[in-house]
Amino acid sequence: MLFKFVDFIVDGSMNMAVSSSFSRTIYSEIEEVGWEHLVKLAEDLSFVTFRVVDKKERVHVLEIILDKSYPNCPPSVSADVPYLFNLEWSANSRLNDVVKQFREHLEKLQHFWSAVEDIDQSLWVFDSAQLHRATSLRRINIGNDCSIILFIRANEPRSLPECRFLGSDKYVNMLRDKWRRNSDKWSKDKLFGENLANLLEFQLPGPPGVEKNDQPIECGICYSQFLPVDDELGPKSGGRTDYTCENSTCSKAFHSVCLGDWLRSITTTRQSFDVLFGNCPYCSQPVAVKISTRK
Repeated sequence: MLFKFVDFIVDGSMNMAVSSSFSRTIYSEIEEVGWEHLVKLAEDLSFVTFRVVDKKERVHVLEIILDKSYPNCPPSVSADVPYLFNLEWSANSRLNDVVKQFREHLEKLQHFWSAVEDIDQSLWVFDSAQLHRATSLRRINIGNDCSIILFIRANEPRSLPECRFLGSDKYVNMLRDKWRRNSDKWSKDKLFGENLANLLEFQLPGPPGVEKNDQPIECGICYSQFLPVDDELGPKSGGRTDYTCENSTCSKAFHSVCLGDWLRSITTTRQSFDVLFGNCPYCSQPVAVKISTRK
């Protein structure tokens, strides 16, 4: 019994030493990435998530799952992207290396997101509020109770996509014939709306209610449609709301200047370079807004 008790003490001490060493390693590596980028850290340190802003100011969340044998065993990653990158890992790799590789991956996806945003802004996309950055297909209303599903290639987003038509057999057959007949007219240098119009030989409808909703929307903080005309505001002087909460159940509009000022007044707000990270004042979901230095 004494030997078993001693073994228990020794094993427990070793586990505590390993756990303490593991904790120090993770905290040190988070420090390298920057605590301002941290979104969440599991109590048992089994995963950590970072907020990463790409060059187009899109906010991404990278989740890194840590194995108990980390860093000897490479972590696994999860993110809202159309496909994940192949993580390069060595005995000397750290969390900061994962974040750097993720940033490089985001750069490769810029053309993809620009292409799908062009579709979302210029065409009538069904369930647009439910789409995520990993979604590479779009179902588009083309009129006459018909729609087209486009499968966008993440690595070649401007190329001719695969498609599927939905609607009455007679109309769908006509659309398929036009698509096959005119497919050589597709150009990577043209926007999706123009390409689709060339292939289908008619102009597709734009987003529903654009004409009705094109009126200025009041800011959720200052309750005004336009910012005051003030030289200190620079190019934003007299501007309309230019930031919308990404939570589809909220979608509150703000002037980025007002939202930035509000976030500065909150003690939990974090700043990385010229981007403030905090929570929406209406729904408490994460928001990130770029700020400018006022002269």
